[in-house]
Amino acid sequence: MERAVGFILLTLVVYEVMKKLYVRFYTPLLLPIVTTTGTLVAALLWFHLPYQTYMEGGQWIGRLLGPAVVALAFPLYHHRQTLKRQFWPIFQAVCAGAMIAIVSGACFSVLFHLNKKVLFSLLPKSVTSPIAMDIAKEIGGIPALAAVYVMIAGIFGAVFGPPLLRALQITHPFGVGIALGSASHGVGTAKALEIGKEAAAISSIAMTLSAILAAFLCPLFVSVLL
Repeated sequence: MERAVGFILLTLVVYEVMKKLYVRFYTPLLLPIVTTTGTLVAALLWFHLPYQTYMEGGQWIGRLLGPAVVALAFPLYHHRQTLKRQFWPIFQAVCAGAMIAIVSGACFSVLFHLNKKVLFSLLPKSVTSPIAMDIAKEIGGIPALAAVYVMIAGIFGAVFGPPLLRALQITHPFGVGIALGSASHGVGTAKALEIGKEAAAISSIAMTLSAILAAFLCPLFVSVLL
């Protein structure tokens, strides 16, 4: 039990340190989700600690994923007036984003000749981790692998999304928020908050709606086309 608590504290301390480092230097290369993961992996390798040992504490953090799913209702409620005013444009854009995310995952799997378990883990890559893991489990994927793909999608979206949107001359908070929230879930929403409160509000709505849609679309995609 003491060792589990120790690993929980280690994870939280490393994350807080990396978050302060990111605020200090403000570069996408120092995104806390990247640096925290890298630091923890390096520590495990350096001290020759097996992953199972770390997960004595990590599993307790993982159990917070359930409440995190329920908490996704809060952005929808908090921004309900915005959602009411702009429902159809938001819904249409998020639907398009969710379908593109799923199809792009399938195309990636075909291109690199990945097996079905990997494909099923890749399909929900653009939604938040707790829901992506549940979707992957439901359709026959590997939840842990799905979480890795989610992290990669979030990092790439946060790092390359804003420059790409600027290159495409998409600067309106509505468009920026929809793009980052749909493609890069919570990491993208955190990046949207750095751009502006309106972009972050739209991004949180897009993130939540994308997760809901993916929960329906991924099983449908698998049952109809695979």
